[in-house]
Amino acid sequence: MAQEKSVPQKPTAAFIGASWAALLIGLGAYLIGLMNADTMALNEKGYYFTIILFGLFAAISVQKSVRDRSEDIPVTNLYYGIAWFCVLAALMLLVIGLWNADLLLSEKGFYGVSMAMALFSAIAVQKNVRDLAAFAKEEPAKPAAEKPRSAWNTPNAPKN
Repeated sequence: MAQEKSVPQKPTAAFIGASWAALLIGLGAYLIGLMNADTMALNEKGYYFTIILFGLFAAISVQKSVRDRSEDIPVTNLYYGIAWFCVLAALMLLVIGLWNADLLLSEKGFYGVSMAMALFSAIAVQKNVRDLAAFAKEEPAKPAAEKPRSAWNTPNAPKN
């Protein structure tokens, strides 16, 4: 039996808004925390800033690779493996940095949670962007007066 391809649903405005809000809140909280970290040297702040940028890029790359593979778009195993390695490396670098940092436990948790929130929401934002682009390609612009046709108002529709 031939396997049918699943068609993704168009993301709702609420999901798109929630994804962007979560990304902005997570990334914003992380960056505000770095700006207000008076006990942290500038090189430490740069380290944590680089980790979040690296993690965001890697998470988006994993999402794109997984999606490409599900849509039969070629992705090499090398690239796929490197993308996953980079996500894990970013998380491990954060853990190692926080483990050795002279911060309160609550501050360490703050950086961990805000990075996790930013990484997850970056994946959701990337998914929404890709889904919307796919739907924009499939749906040509319709005139405002045209009503959508359903299976029940076509000429060959079953009669009750």
